[in-house]
Amino acid sequence: MTKKVIEVISLGCSKNLVDSERLMKMLDEAGFRLAKPGEKRDIVVINTCGFIGDAKEESIEEILKAVKIKEEGDIESVCVMGCLSQRYADQLKTEIPEVDRWYGKFDWPALVGDLSKKQYANPVYDRKITTGPSNAYVKIAEGCNRFCSFCAIPLITGRFKSRPIEEILEEIKSLVKRGITEFNIIAQDLSSYGLDLYGKHSLAELIDRMAGITGVKWIRLHYAYPADFPYDILPVMARHPNVCKYLDIALQHISDKVLSNMRRHFDGKQTRELIARIRREVPGIHLRTTLMVGFPGEGDKEFDELMDFVRETRFERMGAFAYCEEEDTYGAKHFKDSIPQEVKQERLDKLMELQEQISLEIQESKIGQVMTVVIDREEDDYYIGRTEFDSPEVDPEVLVEKNMRLSPGQYVKVKITGAMPFELTAQKID
Repeated sequence: MTKKVIEVISLGCSKNLVDSERLMKMLDEAGFRLAKPGEKRDIVVINTCGFIGDAKEESIEEILKAVKIKEEGDIESVCVMGCLSQRYADQLKTEIPEVDRWYGKFDWPALVGDLSKKQYANPVYDRKITTGPSNAYVKIAEGCNRFCSFCAIPLITGRFKSRPIEEILEEIKSLVKRGITEFNIIAQDLSSYGLDLYGKHSLAELIDRMAGITGVKWIRLHYAYPADFPYDILPVMARHPNVCKYLDIALQHISDKVLSNMRRHFDGKQTRELIARIRREVPGIHLRTTLMVGFPGEGDKEFDELMDFVRETRFERMGAFAYCEEEDTYGAKHFKDSIPQEVKQERLDKLMELQEQISLEIQESKIGQVMTVVIDREEDDYYIGRTEFDSPEVDPEVLVEKNMRLSPGQYVKVKITGAMPFELTAQKID
């Protein structure tokens, strides 16, 4: 019997992508065939994002696009899962009745069971890797207990829940056997890892043991939380050469007034002290952060304070976005979203213009340095790679001249020859 062809469309963050990869593995084992790019599909599964307005809009557009293709007779059925349908299932079923099946964020066994007419239990962390020849995301926890006033994620994912250390280490070992050498460690809140399972911060123990596994070349940490930061991770980062000198820690703002309104439980003075300690204990570290403009309480004074903070701190990596009110959050219930959208956009543009200049100066300081780069892909004029300071998708890339043959997944020494705000050029050296 010919296997049904399924396409899984994953939207949103890397945590969602891990869920999609696990679903793909289950579908494969259930007897379905995963669609190749451009291939005609029988079934489309859309794993949605419901974090902010733009992500919701993208998810709705993707659903409507699939429904239209179904109406034209090119798809048999459309299934929707993930954060958006977890939160708005009843409303969506009414507004888009053409979708055949709706599921929440954690309903993969039900989805696979409904499609295959068999019973499935919760799967282990086996999955189809879609991120490249040598890198993978590893999700070490689910959910969040922080309840920042702007964020709906705890309403979608539930309370924070760590995975056991031994289970994660076994996953790492199995991925190494499959050729994975670069591991991007993700959670909604790395800082809380282990508190629910072991009654103590356990990120340092996990990463210390992970770094000792043969074949692990790079470990990169994403989404630490500033309050209750696990400082014992810093000597682990400094000690192990395969733990990248990189930390993704979303700070959101520097103004005490805005941070208090955001319910971050951390003030501007503590933020500066945290950054200073991280950079002191892990020399050469690259910090990635995310900042928000336009949150209620941010006047011109508070925004100027944020701009001054970015100037003085000189983040190696920074992203920013404008506040978008999320229903049922503390912020939506207790603060009026009174800052006009055009003011938010103007502030966002100013902040990112400043960061672009800082990024260019930092990038230019690397010209002449010899660095290790992992090759991701080949393009017409260059091989495209990344340093230990560059996470996939979100950070700068290195354009390596084609002066000798290289392969995706290969780690090579290069000399940096040029810089742009978000790219480096380089030449491989012997």
